[in-house]
Amino acid sequence: MLRPGNEVQVYLYSEPVDMRKSMNGLSILVEQEMDLSPTMDALFVFCNRGRDKIKLLCWERNGFESVP
Repeated sequence: MLRPGNEVQVYLYSEPVDMRKSMNGLSILVEQEMDLSPTMDALFVFCNRGRDKIKLLCWERNGFESVP
């Protein structure tokens, strides 16, 4: 379960994403395309082409949490 802090920053990746991507694939998008660190205190939001599904990526104390 994701439990981001009260003042967490939220970043929306604007391009459509293949929803088959794992946490590793999404974290690579954050690093290479968004030029951000995926381990920062932030919530990253990804949408599919139809904009009817989202995935969330967040770094917790012991690793990534991803919510389909």
